[in-house]
Amino acid sequence: MSSAELRRRRAAAQLLAGRAAPAGGGTADRAAGGAASHRAVAHLLAVQAQDLRAARLALRARGAASVAADVDAALTDDRSLVVTWLMRGTLHLVAREDHGWLLALTRDQNAATIRRRLGQLGVSQGDAERAVTVIERTLADDGPLPRARLAERLRAAGLPAEGQRVPHMLALAAGRGTIVLGPIQDGEHAFALTRDWLGPPGRAPDRDTALAELARRYLRGHGPASAADLAAWSGLGLRDARAGIAAIAGELTYPAGFAGGHRQDGDLAGRPAPPTRIPPRLLGAFDPYLLGWKDRSFAVDPTHARRVHPGGGIVRATAIAGGRAVATWTMPGGRVALEPFAPLPRSVDAALRRDSERVARFSR
Repeated sequence: MSSAELRRRRAAAQLLAGRAAPAGGGTADRAAGGAASHRAVAHLLAVQAQDLRAARLALRARGAASVAADVDAALTDDRSLVVTWLMRGTLHLVAREDHGWLLALTRDQNAATIRRRLGQLGVSQGDAERAVTVIERTLADDGPLPRARLAERLRAAGLPAEGQRVPHMLALAAGRGTIVLGPIQDGEHAFALTRDWLGPPGRAPDRDTALAELARRYLRGHGPASAADLAAWSGLGLRDARAGIAAIAGELTYPAGFAGGHRQDGDLAGRPAPPTRIPPRLLGAFDPYLLGWKDRSFAVDPTHARRVHPGGGIVRATAIAGGRAVATWTMPGGRVALEPFAPLPRSVDAALRRDSERVARFSR
């Protein structure tokens, strides 16, 4: 199987084989837009969301949101989406029904990292515990509230609340299931108590069942892929990733003949044949298509890798054609500026210009 077919299969799993959502929509479309956003996130399982604007753009590229407010509706109105620290200790946008079991699966590993980082920042264990109490009490009395307001309350309680201390305190509370990032208020993402925003928690499945569901859902949005890919994406150990894959072995198929060392990549059985063409598309920063596998060279040629992944955990906004990165882009002054890696074919350039107009309208 050629690298081009691998790109087609993965792009299709990522919901990038269809058309991007047309820009526009009105108030009457918000409920439908929120439902479409929820379906896309549930399919992908999780969308990286330390940059909420980028997460919105990820759903736009998959035809699930015609304006940014579609995603905000799912966060704010029907509460079908939430954001919290999950895979790799990073903020992710997930479906409401997936929050509890994903949190249970990742919390211990993330908590160790957060405690270590708070110590490096000079926050004692006692202050960290007091911070969680202050955050919970404040949101119970006055929530939901954005980060800046919570930082004020932490400072008023005599706690260290400068620099990166506050996000790590919030991550500690979120990792215990106490808080989530829920509604958008006056353009800001606000924290809420999980019990108030999502209701009483359901019973989390046992770890083996959760690992099987993780593998199944990961492959639905990323297959074909390997256990090493699942481990890299989730932040869990390779042993856990292999256990999850093994638990659903009867649901998998292993397409033969992958090029470039992909012979261990399995996929969910029964998928339709991949499309013959993946349309040109603008992807936002941190797009799942650029983060979902250990080896991303199928989508980004190694000669251009530093332009897309410059280091420090950054993944730049990127244009793809045929499932392959062909440019990065920025948006100075509200208009898309493409930076191609090489001269683009006329048809690709025209398609990306049209998508640029849709992105500009989407972001207004």
